[in-house]
Amino acid sequence: MNDKSQDSLLGHAEASADALAASLFSEVFISDQLARDLIGKALPKGMQISHFSVLNLLAHLNVERSPAELAEAFHVTRGAMTNTLSRLEWSGYIHIRPDWDDARRKFVAISPAGRAARDAALAAFMPRIADVVRDIGAERVRAALPVLRLLRKQLEETLRQEGAGSGAR
Repeated sequence: MNDKSQDSLLGHAEASADALAASLFSEVFISDQLARDLIGKALPKGMQISHFSVLNLLAHLNVERSPAELAEAFHVTRGAMTNTLSRLEWSGYIHIRPDWDDARRKFVAISPAGRAARDAALAAFMPRIADVVRDIGAERVRAALPVLRLLRKQLEETLRQEGAGSGAR
């Protein structure tokens, strides 16, 4: 095989990989938008997906977290997380307390009202998500999960490496 043919094959393979990446991310983005719309319509009045996500994490962990830890977990700025936490605190869904050892820090915990709101949200949208999974088929969903997890981990690693060079949020 001459150099020109080899270059042509490499160029075709790169174009094919680019097309595959574009198709994958197009499907991920569209699916994300549709899932957010489906879930958002089922959430209790006034609750946003970002609110539910924080409540769900706090309920799942069942331990306090600092606002900075929550911002990092959700890959958002501290300012964005502060806004979300302020709204959740105003609604009575979380408690924010000072760190007794370091007055500059705070800790966030889910309140009983927050746990009830999170449970109501789950009850509202889980049947809709379960229907989607049933329609696709449990085996197909199980087969897709490892690839989606690997994609998430690879994206997290890429962002972590890029963030190491540009500083924290």
